Amino acid sequence: MYFAAPPDLSSQAHEPTAAPSGREKIVGILGGMGPESTVDLMNRVIKATTAKDDIDHIRMLVDNNPKVPSRIRALIEKTGESPLGCLQDMARRLEKWGVDFLAIPCNTAHYYHQGVQQAVSIPLLDMIGLSVNAITSEVPDLKTVGLLASSAVFDLGLYNERFADAGVRLMDMEPGEQGVVMSAIRKIKTSSYGPEVVEAIQNVVDNLARRGAQVILVACTELSIIGGQITPATRMFDAAQILAEAIVREAKS
Repeated sequence: MYFAAPPDLSSQAHEPTAAPSGREKIVGILGGMGPESTVDLMNRVIKATTAKDDIDHIRMLVDNNPKVPSRIRALIEKTGESPLGCLQDMARRLEKWGVDFLAIPCNTAHYYHQGVQQAVSIPLLDMIGLSVNAITSEVPDLKTVGLLASSAVFDLGLYNERFADAGVRLMDMEPGEQGVVMSAIRKIKTSSYGPEVVEAIQNVVDNLARRGAQVILVACTELSIIGGQITPATRMFDAAQILAEAIVREAKS
């Protein structure tokens, strides 16, 4: 396979030029955790945008980087390097290339939200805060939420305090249920899943609703990929969808 030789740009400036005032904001996405869920978020942003032609869509600069160190090994197993430095580097590069705000389509990675925000001068959307605010605003009498998330999200309590401040209790998983969820996440990450994975998550959702969950929140962007195939017995929200809609609002504001 042959590629044309690139032009010599050594004499040209590599810094992006400033966009004219009044333009739409550009989002920078720190992706790759995992790669397919990053693409899923991009599709959600496209579908959430009212557009009559290409030019009406939002510009996205995406670093779909699957080489970000494992959040699980760093935070839960305590055997791996912290991904914070890598995430900060990604954020700085995106800022350098002219994005106006950032988003991370990974719930677990939001453990590092503050550290990433401190590395740049542009805002980083908070998917966890956005999700809690969206749900409690739309369901004002909410008392119980069933969470579909990785074990790390539960162990780190990323949603617990936010919901507790709103007077909402996160329901505990029954023995074996979290194992089912983690197995599904791993299969989706490797694209080696079929109807049995959807059925397994459907059963967990049904059990949470049966035990009194008023709302189900999909809080893992891998599970968001199959979320549309789940038929909940109660109302279901998706953190990835909430983030996508927030990206559109921010870009158009």
